[in-house]
Amino acid sequence: MIHTELAAARIDDPQLREAYRCCRRIAAKHGRTYFLATRLLAPDQRPAVHALYAFARRADDILDEFDSHLDAAARGERLRVLSEQFFGDDDRRDEPVLVAVDHTVARYRISSKLFEDFLTSMRMDLTITDYPNRAALNRYMRGSAEVIGLQMLPVLGTVGDPGDAEPYAAALGQAFQLTNFLRDVDEDLMRNRVYLPADELAAHGVDRELLGWCHDHRRTDPRVRAALAEQHELTKKIYRSAAPGIALLAPRSRPCVTTALTLYSEILDRIEESDFAVFSHRATVGNARRLQVAGGALFRSWRARRAFPGAPPDNRSRGQGHGAA
Repeated sequence: MIHTELAAARIDDPQLREAYRCCRRIAAKHGRTYFLATRLLAPDQRPAVHALYAFARRADDILDEFDSHLDAAARGERLRVLSEQFFGDDDRRDEPVLVAVDHTVARYRISSKLFEDFLTSMRMDLTITDYPNRAALNRYMRGSAEVIGLQMLPVLGTVGDPGDAEPYAAALGQAFQLTNFLRDVDEDLMRNRVYLPADELAAHGVDRELLGWCHDHRRTDPRVRAALAEQHELTKKIYRSAAPGIALLAPRSRPCVTTALTLYSEILDRIEESDFAVFSHRATVGNARRLQVAGGALFRSWRARRAFPGAPPDNRSRGQGHGAA
């Protein structure tokens, strides 16, 4: 399958092909829902999406690996090196993920500002463990979530001015991340982080100490349940606001994004169905449901690709993407 994807994307250079293979393995291993959704894209689109995912994962791993004993300074240094490698002009770079994402950025002319914003938010995770209000959390999510949707947009394609689709792509990225924040409250506490606005929690009598009690006792206090229910409803509203943007995407990309939206929003449903028991188990969408949703989208994807085949962009010289506007 990977050979078909690389051929469709007109990626012929042996080093590039191996770099994209590496990114695909990372996406398949770590991004189950994400990887399933990418199977609904046209083969020529998939390598670029895998490269973007692998780069984001590379930064996340620097920050979040539980089995690492690195302190904040050491993690910060690794992020600095990653940033220098990405933005540098060293043609001798041979890190597979960076080789692939560099090629993707150049090929699709993805703005370097999106990666600057992403790495800025990653650096915030080194020192910031709480967010006092929604505005502060939104500043973090600009780089950690919204830009991911915007990076994807040139690969997905649009039927009109890409600028019209950008607010919807950013909103969907934010909805995905807010879903993760709700699902992973307990896991984030283990990393000494709370990704929910402190003032909105406080309105329900919730603070970090109470969240810690819930973690220790594997129970959801009623005050915490009320606060999570409010966050749940806000996230659902963001999904609803993002959904109309799917119609602005290239037809062949719509089944993939629709599937991702459906499956991720259903994680919220599972959280609600568990009565917000996020401290005792991790909400997931079962394989049967995932396959049901993806199976229905597979035919729509095939039909759209036949009607609107599209074509991969011409190979462009390395480095253009870092200077793209």
